[in-house]
Amino acid sequence: MRFEPRSAVGLVLGILIVTFGAGFLASTKRSLTILAVGILLAFAIEPLVQLVQRRVGGRRSLAVGLVSAALFTGFTALAVTVGPAAVDQIERFGEELPDTLAEIESLPVVGPRLREADAAERIEEWIDTLPANLDDDEIGDVARGALNAVLNALGAILVAVVVLLDGPRLVDRLRVLVPEPYRPRADRVGRAFAKVVGTYFAGSLLVATIGGTWVLVVGLVVGVPLAPVAAIWYAVVSLIPQIGGFLGTSFVTLLALTQGVVPALIVLVLVTGYMNFENYVITPAVVGESVDLSPPVTMLAALVGGAAAGVPGALAATPLVGTVKALYMEARFGEQPVEDQPLRERLPGPIRRVLDRVRPPAEAP
Repeated sequence: MRFEPRSAVGLVLGILIVTFGAGFLASTKRSLTILAVGILLAFAIEPLVQLVQRRVGGRRSLAVGLVSAALFTGFTALAVTVGPAAVDQIERFGEELPDTLAEIESLPVVGPRLREADAAERIEEWIDTLPANLDDDEIGDVARGALNAVLNALGAILVAVVVLLDGPRLVDRLRVLVPEPYRPRADRVGRAFAKVVGTYFAGSLLVATIGGTWVLVVGLVVGVPLAPVAAIWYAVVSLIPQIGGFLGTSFVTLLALTQGVVPALIVLVLVTGYMNFENYVITPAVVGESVDLSPPVTMLAALVGGAAAGVPGALAATPLVGTVKALYMEARFGEQPVEDQPLRERLPGPIRRVLDRVRPPAEAP
């Protein structure tokens, strides 16, 4: 076997590049996560900004300002409305939990084991001794974690606003850097990416908001403790394909179980029923086929993305894989990504047939 010096040099350079890249990603993981979340948020808000810009007929900065002000006002109103109820439920949660566990101990199968383990007494003792067990370091860690979460959210919002304001100019500058013979191909890639990712995230955020609102209403009506927290959790995890609905439904059902078996069953039926309605009606109508992937591929993409980059990776993996497929289908078969379809055509077949009987579609002239 002959030893080529150039091969050794290439191998060493490759190892150095990989090592440097891994170290760079590890040291800047937080900043890159904030940047990625901000860019994805900008893609989600972009259709709304374009709609407002067409309606008001003004500059893009005016549309971005109006949309940002409307979103800020909406979230502030939600926090003011729901916040006091959440605080009150948190205060009552510790008082009601032992009584609820005592009620659960009367259930078959699970009840005897809980009684043998003295679960209710142990949890009541843990709640009573919790303030004394918390030291200054633990309280400081919790405070720092909450502050970091707020700063990360503000950073992502700032990145989204900057991308919305300067995005078109940045795209024009990047386009100049592409050699002229390759610009048409770069334009196709950019349009496909923007349309697939923008349509997917904008629709997904709307669907997640609807789902979180439904969970909040169900939780408040049934009397689920920490219903606002469960609603926010459901809205966030529902953005994760395939497994998000299970995570959200499980959490709110467990919280409802603290109020008894009957409330838990009611919540489980209502949330599961909505989840199926969302999967078969709302999501096809809102998101359409922006990401035309099979469920196994979607789940695999979410798992790989989550393992590589956490929650942001799980959220971004599916539209990125969908973009690659759209570009391949366009290059191989000439199919256009994300074809615009009427709302009626996006609905499932049985629902579409019912609508056709109630209100037949208008015939083309």
